[in-house]
Amino acid sequence: MGDGMSQTVDRALTILASLGEGPASLEQAAGRIGVHKSTALRLLRTLEEHGFVHRQSDHRYRLGGRLFSLAQQALEGIDVRQVSAPYLASLNERYGHTVHLAVLEGAEVLYLDKVEARYPCSDSWLGPASRIGKRAPAAATAAGRVLLADLSEDQLAAALENQEFPARTPRSLRSADELRTELTAVRRQGWALDQGEYEEAVNCVAAPIQGIDGTAIAACAISAPARVASVSELSRLLPELLCTVEAVSLAYGGSPTPRWCENRCGAKHAVRASHT
Repeated sequence: MGDGMSQTVDRALTILASLGEGPASLEQAAGRIGVHKSTALRLLRTLEEHGFVHRQSDHRYRLGGRLFSLAQQALEGIDVRQVSAPYLASLNERYGHTVHLAVLEGAEVLYLDKVEARYPCSDSWLGPASRIGKRAPAAATAAGRVLLADLSEDQLAAALENQEFPARTPRSLRSADELRTELTAVRRQGWALDQGEYEEAVNCVAAPIQGIDGTAIAACAISAPARVASVSELSRLLPELLCTVEAVSLAYGGSPTPRWCENRCGAKHAVRASHT
């Protein structure tokens, strides 16, 4: 980044920080960063285009809604990892399989957390390749598909723009149409299965964790090498996985529809008070 670019970014961030103290006129904003009004106007207009700044009817500028949504996403990313950690550990203790926590970023899943399998799997994708901070194509993974299934049609179209469908294994999805068919089923059943589609020797089952507004904010996935657990063996853990994601959602502050918990492990769902 050149010096001019760095200076522009520095000024834009300084303007944003100053607007945190309250709305400001163009003159005030220019004065705060010590630039000419025309320079301040250019910066403010660019910030406004991106939703970071909003121009009020009195022509003063205030912080825009995009900042709040970004802050919310950042908090959810931190929060959901902290809240779900003991539940992920519990699933791993009971069955020994690798457990992942993933979030959607565009057309990829980002692994926020991982509890390693209690048996060696360095020979497969489940080893170092799926460590925390790694990414994988959302369409090819069970975790990615439960998150894609929750998107609106517009959001899905944006996520899949320029998305390629490489045939990583014979079972890999080959097109956006195949994916949409799969997502319809995932939406209906509330979980997704990866039968060696991302890596031939690995099976995986995933379910969504819901945020306060009922949308999927993360996915919890149980993965195992095919030699250790077949698809049908992993599928038998579904009730437990669904129970786990509901417990995480409730702990996080969401209020998902009671489904498995009550009849599976006796957990009663408190009815949340309405905030309206």
